[in-house]
Amino acid sequence: MKGRDAGIDQGRRAFLINGALVVGFAMVPGAGRAFADTEVDTLGTQVLAPDLPGSLRTNPFLDAWIRIDEQNVITVYTGKVELGTGVKTALLQVAAERLEVAPHLIVFMTADTALTPNEGYTAGSHTMFDSGTALFNAAAQVRQLLLESAARQWRTPVEQLGTQDAVIQCPYGQSMTYAQALAGVELHRYASAQSPIMAPERFTRIGQSLPRIDIPAKVSGGASYVQDMRLPGMLHARVIRPPRRGCQLEGIDQAAIENMPGHVTLVRNGSYLAVVAEDEWQAIKAMRSGYELARWSQGDPLPDAANIHQLLTQLPAKRYPVRNTVASSPGPADSSAHSWKATLTKQYLMHGSIGPSCSVAWFNEGTLTVWTHTQGVYPLRAGIAELLGLPLEKVRCVHVEGSGCYGHNGADDAAADAALIAMAVPGKPVRVQWMREQEHLWEPYSSAMRVELDVTANAAGHLGRWNTELWTTPHNERIVNAGRLLPAWLLAQPIAPAPSIPIAQPEGDGDRNVIPLYDIADSRINMTFVTQMPFRTSAMRSLGAHVNVFGIESAMDELAAQAGIDPVEFRLRNISDPRARSVIEQVAKAFGWPARAGGPGSGIGFAFARYKNIMGYCAIAVQVHVQRQTGEVVIDRVVTAVDVGQVVSPDGLRNQVEGGIIQSASWTLYEQVDYDPAGVRSYDWSGYPILRFPALPLDVEVHVLDQPGQPFLGAAEIVQGPMAAALGNALSNATGKRLLSLPLARSGWHRSL
Repeated sequence: MKGRDAGIDQGRRAFLINGALVVGFAMVPGAGRAFADTEVDTLGTQVLAPDLPGSLRTNPFLDAWIRIDEQNVITVYTGKVELGTGVKTALLQVAAERLEVAPHLIVFMTADTALTPNEGYTAGSHTMFDSGTALFNAAAQVRQLLLESAARQWRTPVEQLGTQDAVIQCPYGQSMTYAQALAGVELHRYASAQSPIMAPERFTRIGQSLPRIDIPAKVSGGASYVQDMRLPGMLHARVIRPPRRGCQLEGIDQAAIENMPGHVTLVRNGSYLAVVAEDEWQAIKAMRSGYELARWSQGDPLPDAANIHQLLTQLPAKRYPVRNTVASSPGPADSSAHSWKATLTKQYLMHGSIGPSCSVAWFNEGTLTVWTHTQGVYPLRAGIAELLGLPLEKVRCVHVEGSGCYGHNGADDAAADAALIAMAVPGKPVRVQWMREQEHLWEPYSSAMRVELDVTANAAGHLGRWNTELWTTPHNERIVNAGRLLPAWLLAQPIAPAPSIPIAQPEGDGDRNVIPLYDIADSRINMTFVTQMPFRTSAMRSLGAHVNVFGIESAMDELAAQAGIDPVEFRLRNISDPRARSVIEQVAKAFGWPARAGGPGSGIGFAFARYKNIMGYCAIAVQVHVQRQTGEVVIDRVVTAVDVGQVVSPDGLRNQVEGGIIQSASWTLYEQVDYDPAGVRSYDWSGYPILRFPALPLDVEVHVLDQPGQPFLGAAEIVQGPMAAALGNALSNATGKRLLSLPLARSGWHRSL
């Protein structure tokens, strides 16, 4: 796809044939910033067949996705991973639909560098669009090839044949299994750009809420996560981190640690330290002793948190123009009748994964196998191979779910820990489990950001000038070289991280969703990309969209108020996209907008965004109550409408939207990393408060606008920005004060009202 929205709103045939999204970005050092028509997949994988849909563009062979053995067992492969979003079940539904078999007849394999296609990272709400679209087409083409093979064997027109549960049926009473039909078919072939069309009204599995295949073990206490893995003869390891980044190990009493009761080994390489033991509690005790006995240099200083947003404007950086458009003709004389200038800020956030990162590695007979909850097994494999100096084919990364993710947390670093330690004890599997404070102190954070807005509207309520300047550190420090792995910095021969390069529009990095979808002819939008920073930052769910949508929708409310126009009407007056209008109108109707919340301290807020301006649509309305004496924020009601194209699993979609609402509320109201020049203070949950159960929204309504036959647009991140913005607008409505600094409701905030 070339251009911002080409192909997204086309009809059913576009979904089946041309539903590919070409939005590339450079992932190699020194390559500069790529543009949206480069032939590099948006998640960094090489494009081999640009005319094919979804991830068939990067993995065009049919047998990369579907294989059938002699016993008629069908195995379906995806390079994407299950992160708790339910996509494994949804992808299985897609494959089962187009193969016309019951889901339980499919063996479904997720990311494994020895088995599955390379789909880069599971990120950016791309799983259904990329892998779902690939499976939708590959499965349909495989079934058609099997039908054609049976037709040749029976000398019967293919149109007269049907299939049910991996058996081909002929009207004359004959039948053969898919495996028998495969005898005349070569699946190691490029997929075709043409796929058999299946009318959405024929779907029996797509659009239905199948029970999630990952849930039973999770609710019954079964082994569900990499944290649960236990292999025969497995050793347990713990890492010993420096006090802060930049510290060098000056000394440690190795004998004191290795002479502790039980068999304990200290692994040391430069400033990298870890302990290995036969028993996990032994490993923990040895780690604690290591922290007491290790001597470190001073390390890198940290800034004062109060000055971080000013510091962002002073650090080494590169300025990128995001958008620069000028109206073709002068606007009306009153084009600046209403104006708003503001500076909005966002603090550093952490993923705060409920289960700290973990990995298991086994170096055996010259091959290293790593079990990991990474979001990208192939990029991680390349990074680990470089880190250890092993040939790529001697490293295998296998995805196993982890208890907590949604972004670039500590999973890759824990995998690198396990790999390094496993090399020191060959022949034995090693399990590395991070501790809570290690997760909080060393995971990549979500960037602090500063956004300056200068916007106008005319007297009739039509947008005029829209100028934005934003400052951000990277949101994409994924593993493109070994130096992006935390342990690589600490080795005797350290490896430097690859240079930071922002993701190009329309995907965006810190500038994700910084361009409003509203009808604006005159805009100047720039991103200052800060390349030297006090903290390592990387991807967290929605990237810069969280604060950018918050800023855009705050501006829309302020301009609407100045123009004396209802906020929903003001948005509709300034947007022409019909699907955007539909979700806005659906929420307004379901919420009863503009009915006002009753009583002092009550307020309502509205917001809208299309994720990345190319994916799912979301509008949302929120009603809150603020207790001014205590600062407590009660979210009374949330109503949202979403359009993510063809819906595969309605229940899975609602789960993602509801979970996003809760997570965004937590970020927006409470979360920030606390630090000062002496160090990070958010090393446990008391120092990093998140939304608690009593603060959950009292009522949540999710309205799904299904679009049968349209492309899958992804759902996991569409609500983060709109929820933040709707909360901000509701709090402004409740308090009469525009709050501009995230988080909005930290302790003591109400005293400024």
